Amino acid sequence: MTTKRSISVIGLGYVGLPVAVAFGRARFAVVAFDISSARLTELRAGHDRTHEVSEADLAAANLAFTEDPGDLARADFHIVTVPTPIDGLRRPDLAPLIAATETIGRILKKGDIVVYESTVYPGATEEQCVPILEERSGLTFGTDFFVGYSPERINPGDREHRFETIRKVVSGCDAETARIIAETYGAVVTAGVHVAPSIKTAEAAKVIENTQRDLNIALMNELALIFERLGIDTADVLAAAATKWNFLPFTPGLVGGHCIGVDPYYLTHRAEMAGYRPEVILAGRRINDEMGPFIARETVRRLARKGGTRSFRVTILGLTFKENVPDVRNTKVIDILRELERFGARVVVHDPMADPAEVKHEFGLDLAADGALGDADAVILAVPHDRYLDRGWTWIAGLLAAADGLVVDVRARLDRGGRPAEVELWRL
Repeated sequence: MTTKRSISVIGLGYVGLPVAVAFGRARFAVVAFDISSARLTELRAGHDRTHEVSEADLAAANLAFTEDPGDLARADFHIVTVPTPIDGLRRPDLAPLIAATETIGRILKKGDIVVYESTVYPGATEEQCVPILEERSGLTFGTDFFVGYSPERINPGDREHRFETIRKVVSGCDAETARIIAETYGAVVTAGVHVAPSIKTAEAAKVIENTQRDLNIALMNELALIFERLGIDTADVLAAAATKWNFLPFTPGLVGGHCIGVDPYYLTHRAEMAGYRPEVILAGRRINDEMGPFIARETVRRLARKGGTRSFRVTILGLTFKENVPDVRNTKVIDILRELERFGARVVVHDPMADPAEVKHEFGLDLAADGALGDADAVILAVPHDRYLDRGWTWIAGLLAAADGLVVDVRARLDRGGRPAEVELWRL
């Protein structure tokens, strides 16, 4: 049995906070580090704005919240969970990862282990991070300190698949480090641990998990584009096909957020560095990135068929990247909005989950209050939050100016049986 490690978690977002709380509830000593003083103030007050951790679990965890990098020296097992986004040219942006690595390097001690959970391309941990750790610490990798990689598998808003209940992939720079990492995570992850044979293998496993999902959704989106032209309801086709035992239950929709819409570019970037130009992966990305504008154009086409070329009024319900979460990062709903505006539509956006201040900062957009909704020519249910589905057809149809208005149900989540007879319904 390895000596119980002292944990630090760097980055307390959707990934890092559940990790820190899991170790803290298991009575590990945890230094919970973040560079945002506002985030730390909220957490110290017992509130998690991401809704991933309850107040009770947060209160039960043994966490020392801090923004002082010097406090990280109290730990000997450092877990890095910072974002790894893409830049405007869709290339990996490793700036947050490099900054976190530099911070750790300055406090690194002999015997410390650094485990990266942030999504990267295969080779990034050893090629990008290890040299920084050596330079900043003055220590020797593999002798004085050790590294590993354990890809995050957090699914925001999912109450069933949690950090503790998802099997954990781990890896280490050598067999002994891998064993220690596996044992440490195994103390809190009840679903078990899978030890990958190398850090690169674990890195690659992470990017292909989301790449596979991205491509499956891209296929469904392309099918939706085809079926629209054929006058067939895509959801009906999928329901029929799903009666076969081995048909995979993917559905069309917007692919945003900080994982599925981003991670494939990490893999394609590394592939191109190795001299290979990916075709299928990038084709899937192009299809998925086009869905927001397509939904907007189809909305305008159907409205024009009803009412000529006047300036249409459109209400968009939902702005976050997926249902029942407050995260608006890389949301593709904004693509619907911008395309509608390009056609001269007057658009209001409503989302009870999103933070109005964050939306204003990110998009320069003011979210509409309940009282400001109504008199729309079309309502687009872009994100099927439970709060919308619970209100149902009576509320949604009531937002239309005319009884024969248009409702666009992007994810096909509304019960067609309850649709008012005059309302036109279109589903992706």
